[in-house]
Amino acid sequence: MAIVRINLLPHREERRRARQRQFVSLTAAMAVLSLAAILLVHGILKAQIDNQNSRNALLKTEIAKLDEQIKEIDRLREQIQAVISRKQVVETLQANRSEAVHLLDQLVRQLPDGVYLRSIKQTGPKVTLVGYAQSNARVSTLMRNIESSPWVEKPELVEIRLVPAPNAGGAPKVSEFTLNLQVKRAAPSTDTGQGAPGSQAPAKGGKA
Repeated sequence: MAIVRINLLPHREERRRARQRQFVSLTAAMAVLSLAAILLVHGILKAQIDNQNSRNALLKTEIAKLDEQIKEIDRLREQIQAVISRKQVVETLQANRSEAVHLLDQLVRQLPDGVYLRSIKQTGPKVTLVGYAQSNARVSTLMRNIESSPWVEKPELVEIRLVPAPNAGGAPKVSEFTLNLQVKRAAPSTDTGQGAPGSQAPAKGGKA
């Protein structure tokens, strides 16, 4: 019986080449798909980044507008505060426009005999009197008169000393005194007259 020999090498080689071609095709397809996926993800991320950049630019623009508005509000606040300050000054001046009149009137009314003022100085509600008295007792009388006044209050003796009488050519000495007091700014206005705070004119009082 004859033996039939079949050569399978070409067939096997062909199958191996076919598998190689399939592998290469599959690898190429996977590479293309991977590249497509990468490009798709890159496109999506780029679109999101562009969108976020646009939002950031819009936010910066809005923030710049808000900063300008805040500056304008600050300027308006400063202007309002300045107007309020001027209004308060005007109201204070209106409320105290007759203060000097009442002050001078009360000093004339409350000065006892034998007391003379050399100077009157006012700083706010505080008034400083410098004058001469024939005795310390008359200064005490002046302080009691001030305490009972409806327009001035809180007399405080700063200094009192014996000095030669002014323009007396060595005559008996008199008491030179410095006295602080307060103006009652809340008191109602009832008197009229003329005068100015801080005047440096001498005044002679009548009886208390």
